[in-house]
Amino acid sequence: MFRRLNQALPGLLSGIVLYALVIQLTGVWFVEDKLRYSSGLWIGAVTAMAMAYHIARVIAETIDFPDAEKARMRITAKGLVRYTGVIVVFAVTMYFDLGNLATLFLGVMGLKISAYLQPALHKLIMRVTGKGGAS
Repeated sequence: MFRRLNQALPGLLSGIVLYALVIQLTGVWFVEDKLRYSSGLWIGAVTAMAMAYHIARVIAETIDFPDAEKARMRITAKGLVRYTGVIVVFAVTMYFDLGNLATLFLGVMGLKISAYLQPALHKLIMRVTGKGGAS
């Protein structure tokens, strides 16, 4: 399903999960409140995955718009909606004390880290599985 929407999306989502696992396994041993550390991180990771999916959907919806100005305005509006959603996630997490806000931020940053590492991870996966060539 994700590959039909965008060829890079499955790798991006996998990268977010891999990044969150690394942060989880390295950091959880050094904090006192392990539950809030973990919940904040995974709320952030799920938020990052939702953002990645939303970005892919917006791109797929607007790629064939005949009017470039309307497409640009739509992308901008959808971006504002996406970032408002992130602010709401932070606010709800803070208000209900659902997790650590610092690790929530680290989880959301998984989208950026995954986007930067996605080409290298794709090459590594292709080399290990022997499928296709390098992209």
